[in-house]
Amino acid sequence: MSKTIVVVGASRGIGKAIVDQLAAHSDFTILALSRNVERMKESFGKYSNVTSFELDLNSKNVRSQCETIFSKYSTIEILINNAGVLLNKPFLGLNREDIETSYSVNVMGVMETVQAAIPKMTKAHIVNISSMGGFQGSVKFPGLAAYSTSKAAVCSFTELFAEEYKETSIRMNCLCLGAAKTEMLEEAFPGYEAPISAYKMAEYITYFALNADEWMNGKIIPVSLSTP
Repeated sequence: MSKTIVVVGASRGIGKAIVDQLAAHSDFTILALSRNVERMKESFGKYSNVTSFELDLNSKNVRSQCETIFSKYSTIEILINNAGVLLNKPFLGLNREDIETSYSVNVMGVMETVQAAIPKMTKAHIVNISSMGGFQGSVKFPGLAAYSTSKAAVCSFTELFAEEYKETSIRMNCLCLGAAKTEMLEEAFPGYEAPISAYKMAEYITYFALNADEWMNGKIIPVSLSTP
């Protein structure tokens, strides 16, 4: 079935792997969004069904950026909000800019992207990518106050959106990911060995995005090999 799919945060790591996997479906039209548009064009130029667009979630006009991009398309069936910024810094060392950047990219950027996409959606699935650090009851790590609290906000937004739009055919769910081998994780935690590859994590996210809206809405799902 033909679908228009938006992947935000597509230039590297899990986002890139999601686009690579979705591109195998020739009937899908994929919009890859990220700040690093040149990197995406280099990675996805081999795919005829992928178009790359520049999007900076740490800006004051995310909604208008997205509205301009989405205006070229009649419908959006799937939106995967995968972009994020991971800051590892002691709590007392955090400044206002650190906190504002974390919330701008991880929360406000997500909400504004959704606002821009809604007019293009009739029956659709929105998947927000959060973290086990934002999942209530999970093990927490020092240095992640800005990151984990912003990711917890994404979980709350998911539940609130699902309630507000429950009378529509637009579904929203949230995946709280455990550690995966990505450049972002290596930058924040040098030398840490994650138990799962970005590609394998992307396989699960891709399947979930394409299918899970048939049986769930407003759910916060932990996706991790660790307990709790």
